[in-house]
Amino acid sequence: MDYFIIVVTTAAGLYFHWWLFRRIRQWSDRDLALSFAEGDERKRQYMLEQLARARGEGIKRRELPAWLEQVAAQYPGSRA
Repeated sequence: MDYFIIVVTTAAGLYFHWWLFRRIRQWSDRDLALSFAEGDERKRQYMLEQLARARGEGIKRRELPAWLEQVAAQYPGSRA
Protein backbone atom coordinates (compact mmCIF):
# COMPACT_ATOMS: atom_id res chain seq x y z
CA MET A 1 0.00 0.00 0.00
CA ASP A 2 2.91 2.36 0.71
CA TYR A 3 4.25 1.95 -2.81
CA PHE A 4 0.82 2.64 -4.27
CA ILE A 5 0.61 5.93 -2.38
CA ILE A 6 4.11 6.91 -3.52
CA VAL A 7 3.34 6.09 -7.16
CA VAL A 8 0.01 7.95 -7.13
CA THR A 9 1.40 11.09 -5.47
CA THR A 10 4.45 11.10 -7.74
CA ALA A 11 2.27 10.75 -10.84
CA ALA A 12 -0.07 13.49 -9.62
CA GLY A 13 2.88 15.78 -8.90
CA LEU A 14 4.42 15.21 -12.32
CA TYR A 15 1.10 15.82 -14.04
CA PHE A 16 0.57 19.03 -12.08
CA HIS A 17 4.03 20.33 -12.99
CA TRP A 18 3.47 19.48 -16.66
CA TRP A 19 0.07 21.22 -16.60
CA LEU A 20 1.52 24.31 -14.86
CA PHE A 21 4.41 24.48 -17.35
CA ARG A 22 1.97 24.40 -20.27
CA ARG A 23 -0.24 27.10 -18.72
CA ILE A 24 2.72 29.40 -18.10
CA ARG A 25 3.83 28.97 -21.71
CA GLN A 26 0.31 29.82 -22.94
CA TRP A 27 0.18 32.88 -20.70
CA SER A 28 3.56 34.12 -21.87
CA ASP A 29 2.61 33.63 -25.54
CA ARG A 30 -0.64 35.53 -24.92
CA ASP A 31 1.21 38.35 -23.18
CA LEU A 32 3.64 38.53 -26.10
CA ALA A 33 0.80 38.82 -28.60
CA LEU A 34 -0.96 41.46 -26.51
CA SER A 35 2.22 43.49 -26.16
CA PHE A 36 2.00 44.25 -29.89
CA ALA A 37 -1.57 45.57 -29.51
CA GLU A 38 -0.36 48.89 -28.04
CA GLY A 39 -3.57 49.40 -26.03
CA ASP A 40 -5.90 49.32 -29.06
CA GLU A 41 -8.87 47.05 -28.31
CA ARG A 42 -9.44 46.07 -31.96
CA LYS A 43 -5.77 45.33 -32.47
CA ARG A 44 -5.79 43.34 -29.23
CA GLN A 45 -8.54 41.10 -30.62
CA TYR A 46 -6.71 40.87 -33.93
CA MET A 47 -3.49 39.79 -32.22
CA LEU A 48 -5.30 37.10 -30.21
CA GLU A 49 -6.79 35.79 -33.46
CA GLN A 50 -3.33 35.77 -35.03
CA LEU A 51 -1.94 33.88 -32.03
CA ALA A 52 -4.64 31.24 -32.51
CA ARG A 53 -3.75 31.15 -36.20
CA ALA A 54 -0.06 30.67 -35.36
CA ARG A 55 -0.92 27.75 -33.11
CA GLY A 56 -3.06 26.26 -35.87
CA GLU A 57 -0.31 26.65 -38.45
CA GLY A 58 2.28 25.12 -36.12
CA ILE A 59 4.57 28.13 -35.79
CA LYS A 60 7.42 27.17 -33.46
CA ARG A 61 7.83 29.09 -30.20
CA ARG A 62 11.26 30.44 -31.12
CA GLU A 63 9.84 31.83 -34.36
CA LEU A 64 6.69 33.20 -32.70
CA PRO A 65 8.01 36.65 -31.63
CA ALA A 66 9.21 37.53 -35.13
CA TRP A 67 6.05 36.11 -36.70
CA LEU A 68 3.80 38.11 -34.38
CA GLU A 69 5.82 41.26 -35.00
CA GLN A 70 5.44 40.81 -38.75
CA VAL A 71 1.69 40.21 -38.42
CA ALA A 72 1.31 43.25 -36.15
CA ALA A 73 3.03 45.39 -38.78
CA GLN A 74 0.48 44.20 -41.35
CA TYR A 75 -2.44 45.34 -39.18
CA PRO A 76 -4.50 47.98 -41.04
CA GLY A 77 -3.66 51.40 -39.67
CA SER A 78 -0.40 50.37 -38.04
CA ARG A 79 2.32 52.98 -37.76
CA ALA A 80 5.10 50.77 -39.12
